[in-house]
Amino acid sequence: MKHPAAPAVAVIGGGPAGLMAAETMAAGGLAVTLFERMPTLGRKFLMAGRGGLNITHAEDGRKFLARYGAAAAWMAPHLAEFSPEMLRDWCAGLGQPTFIGSSGRVFPTAMKASPLLRAWIKRLEGLGVRFVTRADWTGWDGQSRLRFANGEVFAAAATVLALGGASWPRLGADGGWTALLPDVAITPLRPANCGFRVPWSAHFAQRFAGQPLKRIIASCAGQDVPGEVMITAEGIEGGAVYALSAVARELIARDGVAGITLDLRPDMSAEALAGRIAGGGRESVSNVLRKRAGLAPAAIGLVQEARHGGNTAPLAALIKALPLRLTAAFGLARAISTAGGIARAELDENLMLRRHPGLFAAGEMLDWEAPTGGYLLQACLATGRAAGLGVSAWRAG
Repeated sequence: MKHPAAPAVAVIGGGPAGLMAAETMAAGGLAVTLFERMPTLGRKFLMAGRGGLNITHAEDGRKFLARYGAAAAWMAPHLAEFSPEMLRDWCAGLGQPTFIGSSGRVFPTAMKASPLLRAWIKRLEGLGVRFVTRADWTGWDGQSRLRFANGEVFAAAATVLALGGASWPRLGADGGWTALLPDVAITPLRPANCGFRVPWSAHFAQRFAGQPLKRIIASCAGQDVPGEVMITAEGIEGGAVYALSAVARELIARDGVAGITLDLRPDMSAEALAGRIAGGGRESVSNVLRKRAGLAPAAIGLVQEARHGGNTAPLAALIKALPLRLTAAFGLARAISTAGGIARAELDENLMLRRHPGLFAAGEMLDWEAPTGGYLLQACLATGRAAGLGVSAWRAG
């Protein structure tokens, strides 16, 4: 492996955080080599953009920052230094203008990740960034050089780790890096933006798995989230569930179960529903729910499932607050993102590991989480940039 001229710096991980760190350092005059264990760059980035790349969000700054929960305070300066507005300008600079959707989410006009990634890689190549793929980092050798599974080594003046969390491991990030930092405090990696197991009856699971519940409101521990829920054979997932995943996951860890409720007709009050249902006469419950309450088959199935399970609440009450028991989060392989990671106390203000001078970390490796809606990519890019600037500052003394 040929080493570039000093000062040579390395990035390990070819996702959004690593690519942004590489861009920032290369623009600052450093010779950057980026190592990626997979055959190509940005695999998770491309997967995230399959249904339309939600790159950031246009909501008010204070509300935006609150999406990062307990990590909001220490994430604040990085998000201020690379804000959603700056991210949109950065996209435009790559020839990929963006627009704000009706929900406030921001998308590239092309609605795909691939054009943005191609333009980004071209920019990085123009800045002199060198890419080495199929490079599986395994730690350091006795001379403090980066060591790779194929036996090759690389002497870096500074390194940015951007190895991701442990979600979607088939795309490259499996959390194995935790074993390479034994002296660093790491909050255990857990699924975030994930689905949950619900103990359905066999009949319900077989009949309704794969069907959506649209335009509902899901509630858990005082939080209400409008959106969509997808029924699976094992439980539920979907946007409204992902937004509640952090609080539901912690309730399960504490109590062994989390209770959520679904408002199946948020556009109608309980009183109005009760009035409609009262005129049902001798109609079957299914007909009342379909004709008078206006429920879709999957929602009717949920109400019937609750009744067959012994819930004796009035139909209108069930429709407005249908209870579900979440018994476990789906595993990391099915999660959109990862909670946990390198503890904040291990990092200085420039995201350098205090125990390892010259070693920086960015992206999902750090202990933060956020819901879907653009917040994940925004934070990965912002921390990647912060780590890149941190390397330049550290190299400058």
